[in-house]
Amino acid sequence: MHIVFFSDQHLESFGGAQVSMRLQRRFLERAGHTVSVVAPAMHGARGRAVAPDAGYLDMPSIPITLDREYSLTWPGARSDRWVDAALAGRPPVDVVHVQADFWGAYIGHRFAARHGLPVVHTMHNRVDVGIEATAPLPGLVMRVLNRWERSALGDRTPGADGWAYLRRLAARSTAVTAPSAHFAHRLDAHGVVPRGARGARVDVIWNGIDDDVLDAALDAGRPVREAGPARLVWLGRMSPEKRLLPFLEALAASGVRAEVEVLGGGGQLRAARRLVAKLKPTASVVFAGRLPYTAVLAKLRTADALVQTSIGFETQGMTPFEAASLGTPSIVSDPDIARELGSGFWAVGGDADAAPDRADDSVRALARTLRRAVADIEAGTAPAVDPLLRERFRQSSRTAAMLEVYARAIG
Repeated sequence: MHIVFFSDQHLESFGGAQVSMRLQRRFLERAGHTVSVVAPAMHGARGRAVAPDAGYLDMPSIPITLDREYSLTWPGARSDRWVDAALAGRPPVDVVHVQADFWGAYIGHRFAARHGLPVVHTMHNRVDVGIEATAPLPGLVMRVLNRWERSALGDRTPGADGWAYLRRLAARSTAVTAPSAHFAHRLDAHGVVPRGARGARVDVIWNGIDDDVLDAALDAGRPVREAGPARLVWLGRMSPEKRLLPFLEALAASGVRAEVEVLGGGGQLRAARRLVAKLKPTASVVFAGRLPYTAVLAKLRTADALVQTSIGFETQGMTPFEAASLGTPSIVSDPDIARELGSGFWAVGGDADAAPDRADDSVRALARTLRRAVADIEAGTAPAVDPLLRERFRQSSRTAAMLEVYARAIG
């Protein structure tokens, strides 16, 4: 079949959804299908470095960030004509897969409506929490987004919050998928379901890990732990919702002797460096920056534990699953992620059954959990991860599950 992805950002730009979509595309093509990707053209150095690819249909766009990596294409008659012309030379489209929240979603749904095509919409982003964490005046931003969505989709459905915004997208979809059970339950509870849905209405399909990369990492074997301080890894985008700074405060307050590597980049890097210099934790802290994916997995494989600190923001939370696939347990702040993992973690606050809005986000609770985790690591009693999770997390199994959703949507 021919599947068309619609994305807010080019798949070669930085971001978890883009990584997932690149992997999905590769495994769908490996299974014999054709995938076209409609997304705004990327500008700047990364845009110039993208190799020619017939599957990438790069829409005319304008850069929206200082580094010119992220772009916007305005949805409307002009973008409609561009998409129709770009896809006219490719095989007939069987299903539209929207994996976008903003302009990419509008453009994808408009294309599907014009051509009478089924739509599978993957909800990667909890819009309300994301806007609140990253935008000034989030209420105003959310009202503007709802108005823009209604205009772009010709939808008069009332509502101006994040759930109303997602409901409009879901109502135009034949199927809706979510990357975790906890996000699927929230979508169901707020009526973010495909048109005509009954019963269990949102399909849960995790974002997966590349089978080949996982097998190579597993073939390298789990290293024998040598004597020395506990080795902890924090991995992610350095922005407020990821809670890197509270982690560094907790690390200093805990007084643990550990070797900590902070992987990733973002706007809070300078603040994080300043905080470490000010607090002078007993643990050593190394800021390793952004690393290639295989290098990140190697760091996770040799770590004693991953530290996950965001709460209520993640629709899946990839890093604890990647760590668990390699046999590495996690210190988990978000109860939703802890429940999804099932085993192989230390729950911050000691309650994996808490609701996210009641999770203990205090520095004191995280410091206490760090002390407990380091003591367990040193004693050789760290919790074991479920070895079956890595099989459920392989991209080949996730692609097989998505193909079932496509077949059902096509009908």
